[in-house]
Amino acid sequence: MHVKLEKLEHEALSLSRQQRAFLADRLLSSLDGDVLNDVDTAWIVEAEQRYKEYKEGKRQGIAAQDVFAEADRMLK
Repeated sequence: MHVKLEKLEHEALSLSRQQRAFLADRLLSSLDGDVLNDVDTAWIVEAEQRYKEYKEGKRQGIAAQDVFAEADRMLK
């Protein structure tokens, strides 16, 4: 790996979880639309599968307040 890239990776990994998430979003947004389309398509397929499982009673729902509380906990 290129020395500059290794240094950048080391610095990025030393950021807080929230800062890394922000950086990852910025980096992904800078990529060609085809890459994002693949990621978006994969998430849509996953979401549709989870919703189908929920409707069939195979998956439990989670209260929004619990989801947001967990997201807040993970970002701290």
